[in-house]
Amino acid sequence: MQTTDPEHLPSVSEGVRLQKYLADAGLCSRREAERRIEKGRVRINGKTVLEMGVRVKPGDLVEMDGKKAEANEPLIYVMLHKPADVVTSCKHRGERVVTDLVNLPFRIFPVGRLDKDSTGLLLLTNDGPLHHRLSHPSFDHEKEYLVQTQPALDDNALAQMAGGIVIEGRKTRPAKVYRQNRETFRIVLLEGRNRQIRKMVAACSAEVVKLHRIRMTFLNLGRLPSGEWRHLTPEEVTKLKALKENHPAYKKQFKGRK
Repeated sequence: MQTTDPEHLPSVSEGVRLQKYLADAGLCSRREAERRIEKGRVRINGKTVLEMGVRVKPGDLVEMDGKKAEANEPLIYVMLHKPADVVTSCKHRGERVVTDLVNLPFRIFPVGRLDKDSTGLLLLTNDGPLHHRLSHPSFDHEKEYLVQTQPALDDNALAQMAGGIVIEGRKTRPAKVYRQNRETFRIVLLEGRNRQIRKMVAACSAEVVKLHRIRMTFLNLGRLPSGEWRHLTPEEVTKLKALKENHPAYKKQFKGRK
């Protein structure tokens, strides 16, 4: 396998970082781009790239998995009401994937994830930088869920969840918790650990029967039917971008990365 020679790579002071270029092209998120680079699946001008510091400059031919990568697709922003029994990752072969529900000729990627059995609001986009920044744990974006358990959790258990519960050796961050009815409560999280709510409920000796996301940041699922999707409005997209650009984590981590 022919790999990159540092003498023939663009200077680190010019061009666009390779992982950002791939994300901007709508091929994958920036994190996924980094993984694919590490696996030797990306080439610049015919040479395999294995380093993260490489930049793409005008005139470079970038390929991923043998396909030319160029940002020539319109940016898409979609809200989907994810039904149950649909997965967010295409790694699960033979199962329906959320992108199968969105009838668009462009590649889009879910922002975060919902378990196969979970339902509700899911954002999908091919805007790589926005995807990366909304998915990054430093941004503290609120996500609100309706949770039904069996047996029902008492007020003491809900108070424990609000204050933080130790799961897998690490305490969860404080959350907002509100009782909806006897068996259902609402919880607002600022973090998104794997199967976090289900593990928090299990720590309270109960089991999640239904888990439904109703809000992400300022975006509410509203009356969008299960399995249906809609484009975000221009106003929603503008507000979403302003949200991440004004966040201290953005200014600290992404300053100068345009």
